Amino acid sequence: MRIDKLLWFLRLARSRSFARTWAEAGHMRINGRRVEKPSCEVRAGDVLTLPMRSQVRVVEVMALPVRRGPPAEAQACYRVLDGSGSNPIAATDHTPEGTVLP
Repeated sequence: MRIDKLLWFLRLARSRSFARTWAEAGHMRINGRRVEKPSCEVRAGDVLTLPMRSQVRVVEVMALPVRRGPPAEAQACYRVLDGSGSNPIAATDHTPEGTVLP
């Protein structure tokens, strides 16, 4: 399934045209590969790294939806892998110099 269609079906994008421009921006990844075209194929089991406004969301596609259904149906098709709520990539190390970490 195309990435733009999938993002719209999973309700991660508010419209398919927004999902298309989001994919063309080149900031999202599928299994670590950069996505540059909205026609990039996504399969069940793929891991998507999606830049959001204030965070980066990592999700695993569990199943490909057949339609844009209600939110509960869409959420059943993917699993959030970074559900901690914090962004460890942007976290800074606040340990004093010379501290030995275990």
